[in-house]
Amino acid sequence: MPEIVTRAIAALILVALGLLAYWLVNRIILLRVRGKTLGLESFKLGTPAILYFTTPDCVPCKTVQQPALRELQAWLGGDLQVIKVDAVERPDLANYWGVLSVPTTFLVDSSGRPRQVNHGVTRAEKLLKQLEKIEGHALVEMKEEPTAEMSSTPKPIMYNQSKDV
Repeated sequence: MPEIVTRAIAALILVALGLLAYWLVNRIILLRVRGKTLGLESFKLGTPAILYFTTPDCVPCKTVQQPALRELQAWLGGDLQVIKVDAVERPDLANYWGVLSVPTTFLVDSSGRPRQVNHGVTRAEKLLKQLEKIEGHALVEMKEEPTAEMSSTPKPIMYNQSKDV
């Protein structure tokens, strides 16, 4: 067997092992937080939520993740709760939920169960697909690509966690 083929197979095996490890870590995190409610005090049953961990100096949070969450809330209206947690102010919550980097988003189904975790920036389209998957039905019908006006209004209601929780 030519050496290039052997190296390509080895590279594919390493990539597959890395993807498997990533998937397993996400499953372990979700199993670990199953049934946990700390940080979800403002959660209202019947509406899915995104538990969003950020910090004041997180540039990707401000420039990409927060606009994506605003865009998603504009699409869904009142059918989505965004619970924003400052990981600097609440390191206990970040530790409790297993957050190692920001932005991190946990998707919580309408019954209050964490179902999906995203490490790093996640676009509005992906968040919408994930929410629709965990809820089991379409949440919004997009007939055309959203315009800049759609993504700028209305502004989302961000639920900040108080320090005494």
